[in-house]
Amino acid sequence: MWTQEQLLELTQEKLRDYKFIVVSNREPYMHRQAGHEIECVEPASGLAAALNPIMRACGGTWIAHGSGSADRKVVDAHDRIAVPPDDPRFTLRRVWLDKQQEQRYYYGLANQGLWPLCHIAYTRPVFRPEDWRAYREVNEIFARAVLEEAGDSPAFVFVQDFHFALLPRMLKERNPNLIIAHFWHIPWPNPEVLRGFPWKEELLDGLLGNDLLGFHLRFHCQNFLDTVDRMLEARVDRERYEITRGGRMTAVRPFPISIDFAEHDARAQSAANDREVAEWRSRLKLRGELVGLGIDRLDYTKGICERLRALDCFLEEYPQYRERFVFVQVGVPTRSSIREYQLLETEVDRLVRHINRKYRKWPGHRWRPIVYLKESFAQARLTALHRLANFCMVSSLHDGMNLVSKEFVASRADGDGVLILSDFAGSSRELSDAIVVNPFSEEENVAAIRQALEMPEEERRKRMQKMRAVVAENNVYRWAGKVIGALLKFEFATAGEAQVAASDASSL
Repeated sequence: MWTQEQLLELTQEKLRDYKFIVVSNREPYMHRQAGHEIECVEPASGLAAALNPIMRACGGTWIAHGSGSADRKVVDAHDRIAVPPDDPRFTLRRVWLDKQQEQRYYYGLANQGLWPLCHIAYTRPVFRPEDWRAYREVNEIFARAVLEEAGDSPAFVFVQDFHFALLPRMLKERNPNLIIAHFWHIPWPNPEVLRGFPWKEELLDGLLGNDLLGFHLRFHCQNFLDTVDRMLEARVDRERYEITRGGRMTAVRPFPISIDFAEHDARAQSAANDREVAEWRSRLKLRGELVGLGIDRLDYTKGICERLRALDCFLEEYPQYRERFVFVQVGVPTRSSIREYQLLETEVDRLVRHINRKYRKWPGHRWRPIVYLKESFAQARLTALHRLANFCMVSSLHDGMNLVSKEFVASRADGDGVLILSDFAGSSRELSDAIVVNPFSEEENVAAIRQALEMPEEERRKRMQKMRAVVAENNVYRWAGKVIGALLKFEFATAGEAQVAASDASSL
């Protein structure tokens, strides 16, 4: 089992001669003004939560957009600050964007274009030329920051997600000696879907500036190979999962991302978390009811409306659970300036009101089948909610991985609890002992809720034990170790070009 210490040992031994640079849009820590004080907070972000423990172990520099209201006040003359503030382990280099750049690159091209394009949730993508120009411009800004941080030293650059598809090519053209890996955290669609993207050739060429390109699933790797084969002049080696274009090779590999299992497990067993559980029971006014749980960003890919309709149908079909069952839905607002997200929030609000009114016997009736918490909570609070629930429901319509499912499993140190998991979430490939459902099928969701509530304790524990073993073994440090191990197969060749020293097709 990989640990933080083992990852630290690997990086100190193998990367000691290299700078390690991570690039993401979201920063792991932001500073904001709170009255006369400045406070440091960790934004709600699955990506940041996954990478933070790796950076604490490896050190290096994390380059990200500075979006906090007091971010500029705390950095040095080079826009750097050591983090975490209480125990500095790595450097955060902040990049500044103006409001128009952020609106067009982030809310426009990234989240109204690429996000719906890559997720098969049947939301139409929007492609505006001005958004693409801003996307290219912001990738250029980040490229300059990376090149400044790398200097003339050997460096590994680890690029994150769909915000920076053009960055690898920009970096390679200016410094061919950089070794660049890129992890694409969302699904990669089939070639027919990507045909509609107006700048697909430039997007693909940018990604092929990487030495290593990672996806969650082998299926997404295959989709990427198919897309390049259909749309670019390149040699695609399907056996070795490699693409050669312009004399440069890009290895394409699956790396299923995960979480820090040990940290979640320890937190769940702490006395502080016991107090959090008691506080939740008091806040939710629980009197022995069975509890279901959903924790999601308010995103149309998460299947929240489908889940609520299934809960309504469940209470219709099985009235014996009325007043014996409560479903707690945490919905974290996100991208609220985008119309599709505004419509989703409105629909979720409407469904919650409708269901709660439908089962109210009289004015002031205490029982509410849906408790809706539209806010963000610290991880310790969510861990306590995980422990409180009889089951957790993850009904994503399409998801690269979904770390909530793994966090629920890691938090169940008691060995109990049931996970209902969408077949369209990447984590369903690993967590096969969950109740796996088609999130579009109301009948399957209703049956899964009943199965979760009526499953014998022995079966619950057997399933949870297997899932916990999977998440413990395939933790975030193993994910990072495999990525770094793959990077170490690249060595500097003559003429200043990086090439593959060894390729292990069997690792697929």
